[in-house]
Amino acid sequence: MNRDPKEDRACLATIARGAMIARGLEPDFPAPALEELSEIQGAAPAGAGVRDLRDRLWASIDNDDSRDLDQLTVSEALEGGRTRILVAVADVDALVSKDSALDTHASRNTTSVYTPAIIFPMLPARLSTNLTSLNENEDRMAVVADMVFARDGSLVESDVYRAHVHNRAQLAYRSVAAWLDGQAPAPQRVQKLAGLDENLRLQDRMAQQLANLRHMNGALSLETIEARAVFEGDAVSSLELERKNRAKQLIEDFMIAANGATAAYLESRKYPSLRRVLRSPERWDRIVKLAAQYGTELPAEPDSVALEEFLAQRRKVEPETFPDLSLAVVKLVGKGEYTVQEASAQASGHFGLAVRDYTHSTAPNRRFPDLITQRLLKAAMAGIPAPYAIAQLNALAEHCTTQSDAATKVERQVRKSAAALLLSDQIGGRFEAIVTGVSEKGTWVRLLTPPVEGRLERGMQGLDVGDRVRVKLLATDVQRGFIDFARE
Repeated sequence: MNRDPKEDRACLATIARGAMIARGLEPDFPAPALEELSEIQGAAPAGAGVRDLRDRLWASIDNDDSRDLDQLTVSEALEGGRTRILVAVADVDALVSKDSALDTHASRNTTSVYTPAIIFPMLPARLSTNLTSLNENEDRMAVVADMVFARDGSLVESDVYRAHVHNRAQLAYRSVAAWLDGQAPAPQRVQKLAGLDENLRLQDRMAQQLANLRHMNGALSLETIEARAVFEGDAVSSLELERKNRAKQLIEDFMIAANGATAAYLESRKYPSLRRVLRSPERWDRIVKLAAQYGTELPAEPDSVALEEFLAQRRKVEPETFPDLSLAVVKLVGKGEYTVQEASAQASGHFGLAVRDYTHSTAPNRRFPDLITQRLLKAAMAGIPAPYAIAQLNALAEHCTTQSDAATKVERQVRKSAAALLLSDQIGGRFEAIVTGVSEKGTWVRLLTPPVEGRLERGMQGLDVGDRVRVKLLATDVQRGFIDFARE
């Protein structure tokens, strides 16, 4: 194609819209939802019986460019080495009522879709980035997961309730991680707000304990490579690797804990819940064969602890190719799904996270299952009937699984198109690469710089995963996200 860099963003936005429609997702808000939005006057006021926790050192940690802030966290040191962690989740239900026009649209897509050139939010920006977002220096309504942990990270007790909160510092993953790792000074907001530095360090220490305990129980240490398109103006200028860091891990561990506390709360009050489950891998035999290629013998039956020990060992031995091994394991383990957990029934659990009780509750601005969970929680707190019948929940679980998978495919397709666009004017160029996949369907390589993956069309004989090769770029197809190479 003849590329005009000034049209990159528009090109990718067009591809994204087409992909949304092709996957059964709505890229635009319908008129009734926008009309309903215009009638909302402001953020939800504090209601009766709501706790006032605005004096706490609440802070958000998210991506540098995130504006839809769903969670705040704060810690408190207790006697006996115990730590109290509070996770506040935006009370989206306070402004988006069940079966409203806004809710109906949200229930169709079930998730925000993030593509390089354009975001398709589940809720309009005036809500998701403003009135229902836990923005800095704003009073907001929230649902709080209140958890107390022992020194080793085991849960001592938990509760869930509604509260009035105030975000004192909007922080970003990168700067917080660099500070916690001792590679940079504390972010300005941390320096200026008395006590926030120690509060965050306490959170960090407890998050590491939670992670250690989960991995001992078989939570999988997976690390896949995801490249984010970087723009200069409207032109794609490069691809930047999105890697886990200490701050992301902190939030991830607290969200897992909060989701567990939420599921347990609903179960304790005999209410159903919408769980996110990952069952024992049906293709465990293939995982066993994969591990055997590295000289490791795994049990014949699915065993997350043994698999985690194998993964941890491979990360130490070959950190450069570990993301490719992780991706292979992810594909073999399979995809998560939403299911309904009825009161007192046996929980399926989440194989990858090594937890029994796990729902989605911490991102109601971005995911519809979390909004469903929030309504179930409020009903349980008030002691009133659940707002959804079991048949409704079963239908929603299936629909949310389908739409979540569709959204993931849209995001992946547009990322591939962005990579193809970046390389479209480098046909014939030579690159250093690593083999990432070999099967009957083809041989795949990933460039070392930029981190782009494509298919090897010629010269694949004798290659295996992990081999270093020099490749020549043959062709790109921006619309389909195809990138073809030949071995030099």
